[in-house]
Amino acid sequence: MTTRLIVWRHGNTDWNAGHRVQGQTDVPLNDLGRQQAVDAAELLVRMRPDALVASDLCRAADTAAALAALTGLSVSYDERLRERYFGLWQGLTMTEVTQTRPEEYALWKAGADDIGGEVETLDDLGKRVSEALQAAAELVEPGGTVVVATHGAAIRSGVGHLLGWPGEQLRTLRALQNCHWVELTHDTSRGWQLATYNVGPFTDRPSPPPV
Repeated sequence: MTTRLIVWRHGNTDWNAGHRVQGQTDVPLNDLGRQQAVDAAELLVRMRPDALVASDLCRAADTAAALAALTGLSVSYDERLRERYFGLWQGLTMTEVTQTRPEEYALWKAGADDIGGEVETLDDLGKRVSEALQAAAELVEPGGTVVVATHGAAIRSGVGHLLGWPGEQLRTLRALQNCHWVELTHDTSRGWQLATYNVGPFTDRPSPPPV
């Protein structure tokens, strides 16, 4: 039996729109983000999820709530699904980061694991998020479907760690758009496999960095 895991990025926030680094700052959805969550939920409900899990940061929790309203499922919360902690970057625009922390920014662009600035390492991020994703998948019987609402950088690192991908391979994936998702499948013979990436209800357009 194949278990399906849908890993869903939250809807838009004003900080997303302003290219401001959120990290673990608890920024709410804006009007666009709330509508995105409703639109995406109308597609995800067709997958007949058996369980819903979310980061406890409100932008992810409120995104999950849109699907909970359609399914009648309750949402479980897991702090391990929080976004990457961006340390001294949090609250800065990306322009401000490039101007005031250029060496760290260069390391971030290059995909370095440890960039300084009190920013969580990619290895630590991948480990904690993948553990949360594995725990979410274990909430259902084999053959079930779980939807997890979380954050852009958390998704890429967590999914990559779950799949056993090296950082170089993970960097080939473009940033997830707001309220788009990744579909993973798992069975005992093949383990975890990537089924789809960056799927959602909206036309293709650039998305702010997943921070």
